Parts: sequence; C-alpha cells; structure tokens
Amino acid sequence: MNPSEFLLNAFAPEGRLRASINLGNPILAGRDENGQPCGVSVDLARALAAQLGVELELVVWDAAGKSVEAVEDERADFGFFAIDPKRAERIAFTDAYVLIEGSYLVREDSPLRDNGEVDSAGTRVTVGKGSAYDLFLTRSLQQATIERAPTSPAVVEYFLTHGHEVAAGVRQQLEADAARLGGLRLLPGRFMEIRQAMGLPRSRGEAAHAYLANFVEQMKASGFIAEALLRHGIAGASVAPAA
Repeated sequence: MNPSEFLLNAFAPEGRLRASINLGNPILAGRDENGQPCGVSVDLARALAAQLGVELELVVWDAAGKSVEAVEDERADFGFFAIDPKRAERIAFTDAYVLIEGSYLVREDSPLRDNGEVDSAGTRVTVGKGSAYDLFLTRSLQQATIERAPTSPAVVEYFLTHGHEVAAGVRQQLEADAARLGGLRLLPGRFMEIRQAMGLPRSRGEAAHAYLANFVEQMKASGFIAEALLRHGIAGASVAPAA
C-alpha cells in the first residue's frame, strides 16, 4: 500500500501524523517504566506512520471521551476507539481489530447474581464518562440509573466511594481492581462485546478511510496484533476476525 500525496495530505495535513491515545483502557495502552506511552494501540500507530512515511506524534488522554473528541475536532488525525453508532456520526471506523468483554462488578454481598438483574429500579451503575459502555448502557438500560466516574480507571473507586450498586467496565480492569481491593465479584458472562477499531474524521474522505481499513486487515492477517497482545502481556482480549 504505497500512499499517494493526496492520501498523505488526508492523513497528515499538518505534515505529521497525530495519534489520539487513550490511557483509560489498559488493555490497549499504558505507560512503560520510563513513563512513555506503550501498548497495542501505540504499536499500531507507529506501524501506520512508518507505512505512510511520516513523523508520528502521540496525543495522550486519560479517558475515552477525550480521545474521541480530539479526533472529532481534528486535534488528532486518527485514534483507537470502541465502535459505537453515536461516535460514527463524525468518525469513520475500520472493522474491529481487537475484541474485549464488558462486564459488571458488584460487592460480594450484593443480591445481584446475573447480568439480567442489573436493569432494575434503584440500581445505580457506575461507568467511565464517555466510554463505549457508557454509550451502550445509556441506550440499553431502561430502569437502572447511570452514574459517571471521570475516567474508566476511576470507576471502581467511584462506585465504592459513592455506594453504588454496580460498576461496569472492561473485564480485565474490573478483575484487577477486585483482586486489589477484595470484597468484590464479577457477574458471570458479559453485558456487551467491545469492538475496538481505528478511526479518523469523516472529513478526511473515503480514500483515507479505505486505506486505514485495509491497514487494519493487514495488521490482523500478518499476526502483528496477536504478537503485540502477547508482547504486552494482555490476557482476555482476542484478535477480531477478518472483515
């Protein structure tokens, strides 16, 4: 895939490729021992910049909502997000490259035993503001109340501090918090499958979107994403099937 000058201008109109990186999802990004951004999404950003032959700039955020807004407002040229119809109004998504489970966490003594019991009057569900599961649960929950923590990593602490009934989030993050804090358990199964994709502003045009979609398929087929998950020690996430 040799990019034309037209494509380069579409991807990097300022001469460098700005990648929006969300550190609020530890499955895909975090910081290394030197405090530098690292993870699967960072690896993919570097691979895309190398393929396009342009300089990469990482624009780092602590929450999904901020990362999305940066791309929507074109303060970044592309990013890594869960596919969602609301976000798709302004962002052109590729197919998913990684699949992650969204799960519920409750206190050990909670009467809730099943995901289907969560949507009931009087139940307060804590989510990370602007996260994929915030958007999903806002549409799908009919009786339970949504309470929003500032970021996804802050969900469990917020849930405990405010005495809410349920915390919702990425399964691996909830499992880690439950092990660290104790007295908590995950409800069995998942309430949603989070389809992580790459995306860029719709204003960049169909050619740029097609190029990015092809790039993601290439990265899946080549084993790049599977190797990145293994290299970063990520368990519980799987490479999405080919589009």
